[in-house]
Amino acid sequence: MQLCFFEDDMCKNFHPLTLTRPVDDLRIGIMTIAQKWEYALNASSIHRIVREDLKSEFPSHQLDASKPCYFINSRYVPEPTLLEKVRDLSPGNCLQNAENIIVACIDGETAKDWMTKGKPNFNSLFILESQEFLSIEQLWDLFKINGGQIKQDIELIQPSKGGGQISEHAILQNPEDIYIEGGATIEAGCILNAENGPIYIGENATVMNGALLRGPVAVCEGATIKMGAKIYEDTTIGPVCKVGGEVNNSIFHSYSNKGHDGFLGNSIIGQWCNLGADTNTSNLKNNYSTVRITEWDSETEIETGEQFFGTVMGDHTKTAINTQLNTGTICGVSCNIFSNDFPAKFIPSFSWVGPNVIQPYKLDKAFDAMQAMMARRDTELTKSIKKNNSRFVQT
Repeated sequence: MQLCFFEDDMCKNFHPLTLTRPVDDLRIGIMTIAQKWEYALNASSIHRIVREDLKSEFPSHQLDASKPCYFINSRYVPEPTLLEKVRDLSPGNCLQNAENIIVACIDGETAKDWMTKGKPNFNSLFILESQEFLSIEQLWDLFKINGGQIKQDIELIQPSKGGGQISEHAILQNPEDIYIEGGATIEAGCILNAENGPIYIGENATVMNGALLRGPVAVCEGATIKMGAKIYEDTTIGPVCKVGGEVNNSIFHSYSNKGHDGFLGNSIIGQWCNLGADTNTSNLKNNYSTVRITEWDSETEIETGEQFFGTVMGDHTKTAINTQLNTGTICGVSCNIFSNDFPAKFIPSFSWVGPNVIQPYKLDKAFDAMQAMMARRDTELTKSIKKNNSRFVQT
């Protein structure tokens, strides 16, 4: 089975996260959206139609013209009822709800033609009207459905329960709902409480002494939970992240750090970010009213309808010690925030944010910081990463 992901007009709703990645590369629960579909359908190959400015980082692969291909709207997650519909699709048919194409099944030759043109054409297909399925439409949907997606991903991948090294001085509450993969380490003094939801600890992850985890929680492959950390419900710590302090209902993508004390709530952190010691996010307004955020493209305020909303942070953004981020803060790609007061709630990409000032972050300095952080994880700052990120430099 071949899969190809496409984006619809709503992909802009997920900026700044989708400035540097396609929608299918967003992480919700344990896996990215693409990984969920690949696992659920046992796909032989994964392809995507991406925006022109992402092709260097997410290149297309050669489709097999002899096999059918499923074109999947990247905003949809593979819940069981949708998977049943997908498996029943024949070539030439597609599922649609209202104006939204969900999944189309086409022959390999047509799929190759769509890939070459860089755009699917659903007009010639037979439309099967379908009920509404779980999808994401706005940034805040990611953390709102994250706990449910942790549970669903565990059901999907059926992870190990007896792997890793677990200290005899660790406490596992409701151990039948705690999943620990091979190479993981749970040190003495940890409390893993799965009474209200499962806890997943990925391969080679480490939960250090005295950390407290309250499920649903996912700690992905190679991640580290620092000593004494408090990780609350509906939180995902992505691969190779290091996280300490207090975290609630938030998502870290991968290779990002929050190594020290400080609160992060109802937030989404991209890749290669670093939150300095005692960085704190507000996720609730003093008057308890709903949170408004700035829409990325229009730079106008929109109503989220959410009472709890913290920070969304694009890739490669860093904060200094004692940084304070206001409720509903949106940070772009590669920002350096070291203000001693609340910075603006909307921070454009490549911003150098000091006390009472926002100015452009010099490209060479930004790349130096990227290289230094990535080298610590034995990862190269490639030309394609530079090209992908330099598009957002302020002029």
